[in-house]
Amino acid sequence: MKPTILVADDEPSIVLSLQVLLQKAGFAVRIARNGEEALESVAESTPDLILLDAMMPRRDGFDVCQSLRADPAYQSLPIIMLTAKSRDVERQKGIALGATDYITKPFSTRDLVTTVRKYLDPEASAGGNAEPQR
Repeated sequence: MKPTILVADDEPSIVLSLQVLLQKAGFAVRIARNGEEALESVAESTPDLILLDAMMPRRDGFDVCQSLRADPAYQSLPIIMLTAKSRDVERQKGIALGATDYITKPFSTRDLVTTVRKYLDPEASAGGNAEPQR
């Protein structure tokens, strides 16, 4: 069974490019277009990993991350924050709220897939260039 990734982003072009990229890399992809949809999607069926945009309508990514981490059922769920904000304070906020990793837009598609694989199959990426982007 393919690992499932929830892509939570309100920008249609980002969602489409991530969906195509991740499906080509062998993952099943679900989409949420805002923070409330992301939480509903996780409650329906827990994905293997979440790519979570920091700035979304109807609950931003920081709030979604904090809500998920408050629930013991999602403590170990990998959450990778995606954001156009490259300021260090935003990155620190995401990590402090429980994000597993943080990727700044624009991002390298190869680096993004490597980071996703690192959290879904740590042994497969152990020999690769898989340092967290912090």
